[in-house]
Amino acid sequence: MARKIGWEDQLGRRLKLRDLHVFSTVVQRGSMAKAAAHLGVSQPAVSEVIADLEHALGAPLLDRSPRGVELTTYGHALLKRTHAAFDELKQGIRDIEFLTDPTAGEVTIGCTDSVAAAVLAPVFQQFFQKYPKVVLNLHRLVTATLELPELRERSVDVVLGRVLMPLMQQDDDLNVEILLDDHLVVSAGTQSRWAQRRKIDLAELTNEPWTWPESGTAVDSLVNEAFRASGIEPPRATVYAESYSMRVRLAVTGRFLAIVPASIMRFPGKHPSIKVLPVELPTTHRQIGIIAVKNRTLSPLAKLFIECAREIAKPLAGALEPSRRSKRGNTSARNPKAG
Repeated sequence: MARKIGWEDQLGRRLKLRDLHVFSTVVQRGSMAKAAAHLGVSQPAVSEVIADLEHALGAPLLDRSPRGVELTTYGHALLKRTHAAFDELKQGIRDIEFLTDPTAGEVTIGCTDSVAAAVLAPVFQQFFQKYPKVVLNLHRLVTATLELPELRERSVDVVLGRVLMPLMQQDDDLNVEILLDDHLVVSAGTQSRWAQRRKIDLAELTNEPWTWPESGTAVDSLVNEAFRASGIEPPRATVYAESYSMRVRLAVTGRFLAIVPASIMRFPGKHPSIKVLPVELPTTHRQIGIIAVKNRTLSPLAKLFIECAREIAKPLAGALEPSRRSKRGNTSARNPKAG
């Protein structure tokens, strides 16, 4: 059992940032030897730092074995706060840089391809008009999940992604701000025989060549659910493609019907060779939002980026509302049940 620790008279004088850095490196590398090689010091020096930390805290931080080290319960608690402490220091340095020059610095945004295509380009364009010296790092998320490890591990400042409602809003570690509501649509090339139709029933399209993301993805589940909600057995796609741009290219040929987010079709002239077909995919409405870690200090530039995203999203959100009201009857864009 860990003993009670007196901060002022004991630990505050003995705990050093360098020791916490060594501890974090050992956990990251998985062994004392690998951490020592990475830090450019001897293995006994690393072992001594860990031993001193454990003595100061009065608790074992690591379980040692010939295969390496594993965190104890106490080690997990310290590592979590160590990451937070170093992140706060990093944010402090960014704040100083911002105060020195408010137009310079870096922001890292986590985003999936489909959401990036929907809203990031106009956000970037407006942001750089105001802050041309800022560097925006786009970290590609293969699939946004509830865990969001990139966000929790602080490798990104914020995530711009589709919100899994209401689960994310109930998460104690996350702040979720909804920007706009989105849904899936059926798109086809302008020369497709379906492109001139003014009204289409989903059942008419079941035997057409389709393209959407592969089995087991969130989009695949939503598509299958939409067909079943319409009383139709879901067809198999002819081409399973995670990349939205590949689906758009296939739709342009006029042969394929592509499932894409409505948000990427909202910019006039962006996809002149394809059009959205007048057919509804029920149950596919989802929300796009900004997700951040609670109790984490965002840099001033990250806050400016969020403000810019809000400005861009507002007219996009309004553009979707009329069609939703006509089809679903005054459904709020912030309905927490929207999936």
